Amino acid sequence: MINELDSVDWSSMRHAYGPAGDVPGWLRGMASTDPEVRDQSLGHFYSAAHHQGDVYPCTVRSLPFLFALADNSGTPDRAAVVELLLSVGREAVGRGEGLYYAPDGTVSTAYSDAAALIRERADAFVRHAADPDVAVRRAALPGLGLFLDDADLAVGILRGRLPAASGIVERLLVVRTMADLALRLPAARGAATAWLDSLTDDTTFPYDIRLAAVVHRARCAPYDIGPEVVPMAVELLERLTAREQDKEPESGRETATGGASDPSHAGTAAPEAPAGQDVPPQIAAAFASLERYNRVHAPTTSLLRTFHAALDARVPERTAVLASQLRSSDPATRFDAIRMAQDLILAWRGDHTELVGLLASLLLPRDPYTAAAAAECLGSLTPRVAEPAREALASYVAAQRDAYGPGVWATAEPHLRRAHQEAVLALARLGDLRAVPDLLTALDSGIDAWRAVQVAGSVRAAAGELVPRLVRSLAGVDLASQASVAGAGALLSALAELGDPVAVPVIADLLTAAVRHGAARTGASALDALASFGSAATCALDVVRPLGEAEDVDLRVAAVAALWELEGDVESVVPRLHDLLDSYRHDKAAEVLGRIGPAAAPALPRLRQMLTAGYEWTRVHAATALWDIGGVAEGPDVFRILLDAWEENDATANHVLACLDRMGEIARPALPRIRTELSLARHGGRFRSIACDEELRSTCLAVLARLDRPAGETD
Repeated sequence: MINELDSVDWSSMRHAYGPAGDVPGWLRGMASTDPEVRDQSLGHFYSAAHHQGDVYPCTVRSLPFLFALADNSGTPDRAAVVELLLSVGREAVGRGEGLYYAPDGTVSTAYSDAAALIRERADAFVRHAADPDVAVRRAALPGLGLFLDDADLAVGILRGRLPAASGIVERLLVVRTMADLALRLPAARGAATAWLDSLTDDTTFPYDIRLAAVVHRARCAPYDIGPEVVPMAVELLERLTAREQDKEPESGRETATGGASDPSHAGTAAPEAPAGQDVPPQIAAAFASLERYNRVHAPTTSLLRTFHAALDARVPERTAVLASQLRSSDPATRFDAIRMAQDLILAWRGDHTELVGLLASLLLPRDPYTAAAAAECLGSLTPRVAEPAREALASYVAAQRDAYGPGVWATAEPHLRRAHQEAVLALARLGDLRAVPDLLTALDSGIDAWRAVQVAGSVRAAAGELVPRLVRSLAGVDLASQASVAGAGALLSALAELGDPVAVPVIADLLTAAVRHGAARTGASALDALASFGSAATCALDVVRPLGEAEDVDLRVAAVAALWELEGDVESVVPRLHDLLDSYRHDKAAEVLGRIGPAAAPALPRLRQMLTAGYEWTRVHAATALWDIGGVAEGPDVFRILLDAWEENDATANHVLACLDRMGEIARPALPRIRTELSLARHGGRFRSIACDEELRSTCLAVLARLDRPAGETD
């Protein structure tokens, strides 16, 4: 049954919705006494009137109704309604004034209209921030920082809310909202920051309030963070977590933080593909990983993430904070620090040995939930960075085998299974043979074999044991099955990395089957794998040659590239590659022409034309091919194009530097730009990944070592 609240003027809403001229049921359903109806109605509102944060005219017309629901003490789930109002208001205020184009192409003032209406009703957030219901208070508090325009009034209300706050989550929210206010209203900044300073210095306040004050004071002026700030924050965090671990979780903590207070018991097993559906296990695992990513276990996590954002490029200071988090006596704090440490290591250059060691220390046999997260983090790093964790990973894997037997890879207990598998994968990515027994178990049993395939190529010393099993799996790929096809690419990549030519006939068979089934992507992957074997794959030429004329461009360019690697026939491949320069795969065509070198000279005129392309990546691929084919004669134009492209898009840096490294003395004018790159704190290169950054810095150092001396000087 739908409960129509007396305070709601339903008739005033009718003109806004639908040809029936009535308020839609999903909007009225927010007032239902049935929890399921309310949940469905709220979901409908988010999808229909607030999709991905958008604000439409109908959203604006809904606001009086939502305010009426929030104001009525008889409304169930008032906190959810207040959160919805806050979400609409945050998006509206954040977008600013003026017009925008709605999805249907019409001009709309919905954002500015919504912002104005919510600011007019800001007193509602003042009332709700003092509501007896703690969930309503928490939902309303951020509105005091977003919508109140009277600076003195807002500061006064927030100061008054702190003593009345119930529990750590609400206290932290009050302090954060004061900082939001200071950042939004210049008139409030002086009083707000002075209050934050007073909280920091007053030892009578609880540690959580003082830590929040330190963090949000830094957030208000990140350019003015003094040397005393991080040590103070670390000390307060350590005292706070030492105290909190001995206390019972406060009421509502799990709901407020989005996770369990004890990570050793939090979470659920990764979801499996629904019965009868051809869902690749990789897809199911990706969704499970996304769900884990969004979990929060400690009430201080959001605060500490804010602190790391304020510290930004101060990597040593952030490392000190993370070290304290990872050493914390509170398991929830330690757990949430794993993701933060991963974010730092994956984004910023520096010596991360200490953090890697601390992550390795969380490989705790009695806490598989935490161990799995730590191992997954270590597995996301490059071998160079993860190396300090090698022995800890190997010890953990061995201990699990000793405790649970050689079948622990496939154990039915989900947390234990995931922890062991993640540790094995991380160890295998280091090329460590101690991971091989579990990889063989996976490949022989078929249980989570796709995980083993992902890392098999890293353990090259075990190729003799791995390749026959991978070949058997590849021979069993069913191109009519989506799940089977999804794993074919990983199998091909692993076999290419291991480099044993015994795999060539089976790869050729898969290529034939892929062409027959119209599976061009799988066929192109098979051709790339064959190309990696070079002349050792000549037995596959009869399969590859006809594909040099394939209609599918991806298949054709992969075939021509493979033909070059397998037999090196310049007269056969250069004309085809020249033609492919006019396709959307001109990048790969140019790359192969560059590998051919001077013999590809007929393509030079077309490559020169490509230097005027509007897309910088097209220019980079053309320029590098020009240098590799034409040499010094092309040097001035190539150098100019490469430096301009690097300046325009630093994602091109790896390609640019690799070519500059080959250009020798002609690249000398790039030395200032190379030194600047090496001085940056954040990872650079394509995708800004650790692997690309390591390659980038290595090439930069190689160029500097050769050219960073007076012209003409030799050793």
